[in-house]
Amino acid sequence: MVPIRESRLSRRAVLLAAGGMLVGCTREPEVDEVHLRLATGPAGAVYRRIGGALAEHISEYVPGATVTTVPSRASTDNIRMLRAGEVQLGLTSLDVLITTDGSAPEGLSAICRLYDSHLHLVVMAGSGLDEFADLTGKRVSLGAHDSGTEFTSARVLQLARMRADRRFLSQADSAASLRDGKIDAMFSLTGVPTPAITELALRHPVRMIPLDAQADALCRAYPGPYAPAMIPATAYASVPATRTVAVPNVLLVRNDLPADLVYAITDTIFTHTGTIASGSRDDGEAVPEAWQINVRTAISTATIPLHPGAAAWFRDRKR
Repeated sequence: MVPIRESRLSRRAVLLAAGGMLVGCTREPEVDEVHLRLATGPAGAVYRRIGGALAEHISEYVPGATVTTVPSRASTDNIRMLRAGEVQLGLTSLDVLITTDGSAPEGLSAICRLYDSHLHLVVMAGSGLDEFADLTGKRVSLGAHDSGTEFTSARVLQLARMRADRRFLSQADSAASLRDGKIDAMFSLTGVPTPAITELALRHPVRMIPLDAQADALCRAYPGPYAPAMIPATAYASVPATRTVAVPNVLLVRNDLPADLVYAITDTIFTHTGTIASGSRDDGEAVPEAWQINVRTAISTATIPLHPGAAAWFRDRKR
């Protein structure tokens, strides 16, 4: 593994050194400056926190690289910005990423699989909603437009042929509207725990509606990106363990980024997982989802190919 922190080599030197091709180097090569933008997510979302931590670490440990985070509505919005060239890196859930023919959107590839999101269906503790079927005709937030939450929860409602009064609010706005009685339930596809729901549950009793039947329906209808899962009892104050569905999250990159740069970014992520989980210095908030990042599952990106630079890093890791 390349000791980026100590050597501070150029991007090209990082790749050559990892391949055993750097011989007789007596001075530090010039460092190419590169400015990258990383699309994250909305307020109250894990994407915002893990994106900030990734940007901070890439800026610190990849020679010559500076990464700026770009707030967004999340997955679908991030893919749009990547394809338009507005950003070079972005977070997305795997189900949104896979097109109808199983391929990745043109011009994009994966650096790695990061962590799994869980679909939450949250109601206030005093609500009369006890099961999924009770959502019929109710005011339900499906997350912000262009988010992974909207994509996945809309699939759930479609498969169930459920007619609900759909609202499209960010995680933070959904939590506030649920608290204030402006909506009856909220979906949230996110890491566990997620800030918006954590803060709501600490101040007001909430419940989670089980989604085990909906998880099975998703797995049958769309094999690949979905798996039955459990939100643990330790996740939110006074909320028991709840069955649901999990979806992997992927760090995407434009294909036109140089392989040696993506190699160095990949190395940074897996060399500094522990400090990434500690969060960015800007907000001091931990990102426990980052503990899920590991080389054994990182290449499990379904039909989405790895960027050549990332693939080279994983090959070298096996040696």
